[in-house]
Amino acid sequence: MKPLKQHTIWGLRGSFILAATGSAVGLGNIWKFPYITGENGGGAFVLMYLLWIAVIGIPIMMAEILMGRRARANPIMATAELCETSGASKGWTVIGWMGALAGLVILSFYTVIAGWTLEYVQSALSGKFAGLTGETSQALFDGLLADNSKMLQWHTIFTLMTVTILALGVTRGLEASVRWMMPLLFVLLLILLGYAMVEGEFVTSLRFMFSFNIEDVSWESALTAMGHSFFTLSLGMGAIMAYGAYMPSTQSVGKTVMLVALLDTLVALVAGVAIFALVFATPGIAVGSGPGLMFVTLPVAFGNMSAGLVIGSVFFVMVMLAAWTSTISLLEPGVAYLNERFGLSRIGASVLLGVIAWLLGLGSVWSFNDWSDKQFLWGKSYFDSMDFIATNIMLPLGGMLIALFVGWKLRDEHLLHELKFESSLLLKVWRPILRYISPVAVLVILINGIFPVLRKVFVE
Repeated sequence: MKPLKQHTIWGLRGSFILAATGSAVGLGNIWKFPYITGENGGGAFVLMYLLWIAVIGIPIMMAEILMGRRARANPIMATAELCETSGASKGWTVIGWMGALAGLVILSFYTVIAGWTLEYVQSALSGKFAGLTGETSQALFDGLLADNSKMLQWHTIFTLMTVTILALGVTRGLEASVRWMMPLLFVLLLILLGYAMVEGEFVTSLRFMFSFNIEDVSWESALTAMGHSFFTLSLGMGAIMAYGAYMPSTQSVGKTVMLVALLDTLVALVAGVAIFALVFATPGIAVGSGPGLMFVTLPVAFGNMSAGLVIGSVFFVMVMLAAWTSTISLLEPGVAYLNERFGLSRIGASVLLGVIAWLLGLGSVWSFNDWSDKQFLWGKSYFDSMDFIATNIMLPLGGMLIALFVGWKLRDEHLLHELKFESSLLLKVWRPILRYISPVAVLVILINGIFPVLRKVFVE
């Protein structure tokens, strides 16, 4: 499986940063991060999250980019090439296969959730948020989940949006799209922040997000912060490795990764501050309201504030963009593989994998209505089963293997060639962390993710 001639390098400076940030910035930043911060006490959780980004996120992201750029191929062929040149066992090629497959599985249900944002953009623009209460907002959300045809419609549209970008190619599709989508996302985020400063309880939100109380630190919150620090950077799903294959050889991997991690974290923190400022300003709704924070709680806030319908539209357009930049990164490893390995056109590869992801996603659509009483793996719904397999098993396992492979198997001369623009201090710190600390931390994430299921299967 020798790679074909390298197809493309990012044409404009900063394209990799925008693409990688787009892959990292998704529903996890704007949806999950604020609500798990609310559930885990605010500032103490944020501090633990930042520490884990430094220990897990940055080292493994550097390793994944390095693999893609070194081989100049998609993740599947890149791992095969690197195994051959480093004399490592071919068994390590599971990294590429697992990443591409995980991306396809995640895409199948991610487009279902992302489709909700399209519905909520439409709801905000049509004035459905006006005067919402907690009960009516919950009823609005429940009505969406129960509407099989509407769920299928948005799932289909979001899949088509994703396939269209990838079919246009790396330069005209991926690169061109992130160069307008990511700046627009940042602008919309700043608009939301400015609105929160004027209309929300901004100071209260800052205190909540950044005040540190030692009693808020717990083993459970530390594990949650550890897990989110890994998943937020899109590690282990092949996307970063695929983007690394297009990265110019003159670009510093370390500086680029740190900038991506900084941007990703800033988006999460700014979104969190803005969201909590609006929540605190709305009587009767709680900051620790769980996954319903974005689709149930925030519409109440938007519907009861001045200019809230406009800002609600801005917010859900921003979330839609974040989801879109993530879905295109999920499909890219598979599309690149079919294009490079078999010579299939980008259009053909994108459509083929898009159809497969769409078909797999039908079960996730039905999980919220027609199949709501059906159980699949370990007593979970189809949606929860797919989510569990991909995010609790495949991604942590892939991330751990990437750390071990680059840390122990790649030759020193290969590493030094790819990292020739890095500081000597970074190199001295990075590889020991990658070898000894990052794999153990990701192993903890893996065990923590699968332990409840193992206990249910073997004990209960």
